[in-house]
Amino acid sequence: MTTPAAPAADAFELAAVLPGTELPALILPEVTDGTVVRYARASRDDNPLHLDAAAAREAGLPGTIAHGMFTMALLGRVVTGWAPQSRLLSFKVSFVAPVPVGDVVTCTGTVTDVVEADDERHAHVRLAARRGDGTLVVRGRAVVAVGERPAPLADDPPGPAPEEPVDGATRD
Repeated sequence: MTTPAAPAADAFELAAVLPGTELPALILPEVTDGTVVRYARASRDDNPLHLDAAAAREAGLPGTIAHGMFTMALLGRVVTGWAPQSRLLSFKVSFVAPVPVGDVVTCTGTVTDVVEADDERHAHVRLAARRGDGTLVVRGRAVVAVGERPAPLADDPPGPAPEEPVDGATRD
């Protein structure tokens, strides 16, 4: 399994994080029965879909599958391999398709937007976990604090007022 390098505590703040910045990918070469069994024990999730090939086939699957939360954890590692864990403000995922035992998983992330909020700069990150054939299995979003809001220059005019959400909508 490849692991993104841990960022230096101060190097991250100094990095120019812009829309389009790609996070280092995380690749799990093969999901094995052993991986699934160890995760099942650690999580105390012994659902037969993960541990019993006959039960999984009976449910319409090709065989046993990895836990969705296992794949979600891999996506979390993409973010925390790029930025210190203390910078992670929000992390949300949607499960799209199963990961059969024997498949590979590649997790990626891309900064989609950098906004100013709460006297900080926040990077909005789009995340994806895909099987070896390219099938999306988990999609996600994260918000990461990437530095302090730059101080305005003395001769800069004040910026426009922030937009208010419409009908209680929130920006993710």
